[in-house]
Amino acid sequence: MSNRESEKSFTRWNPRSSINRPPTPDGDEEPEQELTLQEIINIKLIESGEKEKLKELLRERLIECGWRDEMKALCRAFTKKKGRNNVTVDDLVHVITPKGRASVPDSVKAELLQRIRSFLVSAAI
Repeated sequence: MSNRESEKSFTRWNPRSSINRPPTPDGDEEPEQELTLQEIINIKLIESGEKEKLKELLRERLIECGWRDEMKALCRAFTKKKGRNNVTVDDLVHVITPKGRASVPDSVKAELLQRIRSFLVSAAI
């Protein structure tokens, strides 16, 4: 193939039409997507700073009721059983998360739920 033919074939190649690449959407066409109620609530919680307040309240309540110490003990027991060098953070998360979620006291869940409901009423969502 001569240089001229090589140049022609190269100039015909269009990287936008590559089969390994999805088509590029037109710049003026924005796909309209509706936000779910959950997404709207989450946005409002973040914008108002309420989400951070709720997280701090949850942290405090879990420490007060001994939940945090219980989770630490479970982590230590699991690490001791498997050997310190044989446990990763992912292993701990995988084993402890279901137990942790199941053992959050109902009173803590109820208090958080009430605070969220109050926020929703005051935010008129």
